[in-house]
Amino acid sequence: MRFEDALFNWLQIRVVENERQTDQAAADTRAFFEQILVEDHGVANLHIERIDDTMIYVRYEREGHSKLQMYPRESGEQLLRDINSNPKYN
Repeated sequence: MRFEDALFNWLQIRVVENERQTDQAAADTRAFFEQILVEDHGVANLHIERIDDTMIYVRYEREGHSKLQMYPRESGEQLLRDINSNPKYN
């Protein structure tokens, strides 16, 4: 899996996990993408640094450097909105 895809997928499911803390499937899926990022792409210290009105800031270390990736908040929260709008998952 490409690094960019794994990081974005991790972000979306991390947002879901933060909101739905008892959702074991979300936790398992987050751990899956985190494992890919760590084992395949050498990422460490991965976390959401902050969220503001328009952006989500993801901080991580890779190749000995601290990196900051920014995503539009709307995109990062899309999976959560999709899950919450589907009665099957509520």
